[in-house]
Amino acid sequence: MKVAVITGASKGIGLAASKAFILQGWKVYGLYSGKTTSGQEEKYLLSLGVSPMIADVENPSSVEEAFRNTLSAEDRIDCLVNNAGISHIGLLQDMSVEEWDHLMNVNLRGAFLCTRAVLKNMIHHRQGSIINISSMWGEKGASTEVAYSASKGGLSAFTKALAKEVGPSGIRVNAISCGAFETSMNAFLRQEEKADLENTIALGRFGEPSEAADLILYLASEKASYLTGVVIPLDGGISL
Repeated sequence: MKVAVITGASKGIGLAASKAFILQGWKVYGLYSGKTTSGQEEKYLLSLGVSPMIADVENPSSVEEAFRNTLSAEDRIDCLVNNAGISHIGLLQDMSVEEWDHLMNVNLRGAFLCTRAVLKNMIHHRQGSIINISSMWGEKGASTEVAYSASKGGLSAFTKALAKEVGPSGIRVNAISCGAFETSMNAFLRQEEKADLENTIALGRFGEPSEAADLILYLASEKASYLTGVVIPLDGGISL
């Protein structure tokens, strides 16, 4: 049975990816922040067949513990999905250093820490797929989302560079540049704002998390065995 580790697994694209991998017979370890105290996230992930693990992707020791626990139960990790991410809306001049650092730590440092934690195992087995969830704003840039855009642009560059570094070890590294999706990250949009954004999308609608999950699953599969170092746009044909 193949093994996947998915960060940000309790909601949105991470949750949809967890479901998709489970349906295809994968063993899934779902990392999530555990910031809600009700325990409902853990119960729901368990009900899907996901092995849930609380991990703070900003924290090196927390990440190392999560991957150490995974590798104590599994011989190898076949796929890592770096999905955990946060956004920040506001003018750059009003953003504090603490807010900047927190966003960068989750969106970019988290991918570095999780990738570093899994690489030794993947290199040993000379196989593996790393999939980073980036954003169209990392390519295009978004006003009032400067930090988010910078973090996702960095993640795309991280993808391309790492693919060159670990390709000789049989490891593939790709990213998905997501457009506007029906997730909690976009729940702040007013109806008229959402409609305005949909008018810039060729397909005229927001994407569904399951559509991103389908592409993630493809990139993890042998069907994508000759695909690495690319950032694939998944944005419905947005024209911004």
